Amino acid sequence: MGYHPRRLRQQEAFRNVLRETRLAPDQLVMPLFVRPGKRVRVQIPSMPGQFQLSPDQVVSECEELQALGVPAVLLFGTAAGKDERATQAYAKDGIVQQAVRAIKARTPKLAVITDVCLCAYTSHGHCGLLKSRPAAKSKSPKPHTPSAAPTLDVNIDEPASLELLAKVALSHAQAGADMVAPSDMLDGRVAAIRRALDRDGWTHLPLMSYAAKFASSFYAPFRDAVDSHPMMGDRRSYQLDPANAEEALREIAADIDEGADIVMVKPALAYLDVLARAKERFGFPLAAFNVSGEYAMIKAAGIRGWLPEKPAWLEVLLAIRRAGADLIITYWAKEAAKVLRER
Repeated sequence: MGYHPRRLRQQEAFRNVLRETRLAPDQLVMPLFVRPGKRVRVQIPSMPGQFQLSPDQVVSECEELQALGVPAVLLFGTAAGKDERATQAYAKDGIVQQAVRAIKARTPKLAVITDVCLCAYTSHGHCGLLKSRPAAKSKSPKPHTPSAAPTLDVNIDEPASLELLAKVALSHAQAGADMVAPSDMLDGRVAAIRRALDRDGWTHLPLMSYAAKFASSFYAPFRDAVDSHPMMGDRRSYQLDPANAEEALREIAADIDEGADIVMVKPALAYLDVLARAKERFGFPLAAFNVSGEYAMIKAAGIRGWLPEKPAWLEVLLAIRRAGADLIITYWAKEAAKVLRER
C-alpha cells in the first residue's frame, strides 16, 4: 500500500509520540555578561534582550534560570581596567571571580561555567599575550631576498599565554566554579590547564574545551558586549578557517587526548556538519555555542516582522540538537525554558 506518513502527522498526539529529537531546559546553558558595579543592568545594543549585569543582578538572573530548570550558566567578564598582562583575568577580586562567589552563595545547585580567555582583559584584545617585536638592527639597505610566505601571525607568546590561562582557570576554580571552559584556541591549552588544576588539588573539576572554534563573523555582537575587538590584526592565526572540517575534527581529537571532558563546536548554525561528524566520529560529550550573531539575526528579523521569532529560534535549537549536540549554549536559554515548560 506504500508509505503514508501524513496519517500520523494529522493528529497532535501521534506527532508528539513520533518526534525524534527532544529539546528540554536541562540541555541548555545561558551565557551571562558580568560587569563591575551594583544594581547595573545595561542592554547590549546589538543583542536586544541581553544585558551586561553587575554581580547582584547576575544572581537574580541565576535564581530565575534555576527555577526554570536551566542547569548551568556560562560567565563572561567585562574588565574595569585592561593591560598587556590581562591581570584582571586572574585577580582574586576580578569580576568573574566575584560573580562566581555570589552565585554559588545564593544558587549552589546551579552549575557555574567560566570562560577562560584573555581577550576581554588585554589592552590589545587578543586571546594570548603578545611578544614584543625586536627593534630593527640597522637602517642600511639589505640585499634583495625572496619574501617569505604571508603570515596571519600576530606574534602570540604561546608558552607565556598557556601559563597565564592556567592561572586564570585556577583562580576560577578557587572562587567556586563548577567547570572551566578555555576558549583561546592556542595549542596545548587544555593540557596546561588540566595539569595546573590537578597540581592544585582540583582533579574533580571538569573542563569544557572550545575545541573547534572557527574564525567567524558571527562573534561581532559578543565583542561589542565585552569590548574584545582586537586592536591590531585578527584571530585567524589561532581560530579555525571556516573552510576546514577535517582540521576541526583533529582539534577535537587533540583536546580529548589532552583531558577535555566536554568538547564544543562554535558557532553552531554554520557548522552543523562539523557537529554531526564530531558526534559520529567520537561519541564524546558535545556542546554547541549558538553564538551572538546567530541570536542577533533572528532577534532583528523578529523585531522587524520579517520572521516569526519564537518558531525560528525553536527550529534553530532543534537543528543543533538534531546535529548531535548534547548541550546547547544559547542566549535563548531562559526564553526557551519558559516555552518548553509550558509545553
